[in-house]
Amino acid sequence: MGQATEVRYITVANEYAGQRIDNYLARILKGVPKSLLYGLLRRGEVRVNKGRVRQHRRLEQGDVVRIPPLQVAPERVHRLPHWLEHRLRGATLFEDDRLWIINKPSGVAVHGGSGESTGLIEALRLMRGDLPYLELVHRLDKETSGCLLLAKRRSTLRAAHEALRERHAEKTYLALVAGKWPAHLRRVQAPLQKNVLRSGERVVKVHEHGKASRTDFSIMQATPQATLLQAKPVTGRTHQIRVHCAASEHPVAGDLKYGDYKVNAKMADLGLNRLFLHSHTLKLKALGVDVKAPLAAVLTEVLERLGLHGG
Repeated sequence: MGQATEVRYITVANEYAGQRIDNYLARILKGVPKSLLYGLLRRGEVRVNKGRVRQHRRLEQGDVVRIPPLQVAPERVHRLPHWLEHRLRGATLFEDDRLWIINKPSGVAVHGGSGESTGLIEALRLMRGDLPYLELVHRLDKETSGCLLLAKRRSTLRAAHEALRERHAEKTYLALVAGKWPAHLRRVQAPLQKNVLRSGERVVKVHEHGKASRTDFSIMQATPQATLLQAKPVTGRTHQIRVHCAASEHPVAGDLKYGDYKVNAKMADLGLNRLFLHSHTLKLKALGVDVKAPLAAVLTEVLERLGLHGG
């Protein structure tokens, strides 16, 4: 059976200044359905400084939030899957009191949901229960590995988002693509349009009415069979590098969504069991960030079998 909580009064810390009240509630009342949270706000049962507020109200440091009594189910014991904890241990590339940068493993979604019981952010919060605040600064596709930036302070999150928005961040990826990439093809500017299928799957395609997109490419090494590219996404569209490579008739190896079946089969024979796309370096001068994520062993082994080597 559920258990009724008592009225609580919470003083907003500086880390949460500027956050919307609905998002704040979702964070401190984990597991409570959002429909219930919005109902509490509409009925005025949640109050800030003794006054009613709308869901878009942004909080300030020192605000006092009244949390009404709630009927909640007995708290479940959240356990981190052993395989996920194992993959995340030792993945830290950099950490201080503001930032945490990890080498994200391939095959791990950054968020739970959509069939994923536990995402990377949920796992990291379980592993580091000592951290009062931890949020993703940006995302990587589930099958993409490499540099992933998290903020330990809301002020740091805002600063990082501003750097990304103003294009003051430099991100480079390593991508193994099919065939010999043309030496003259150093930039792909193809507008991208995102579609969501009935199944909920996101699919991106080049379309004249899509959003402006640009990726800069440079050849690191090449053989007739495959090319190791360095890719710099100037814009940050969903699946941008993968779609730009596929549209250039050199799909990323191991790409089951936009790639080539025959190419993927040949790469599988070489031991590639994942997408060969890796966020290799991340630089944000304003935050003092300059990190490099090493390639996973499975990727370096595939390169060696092709007569190539990683960066």
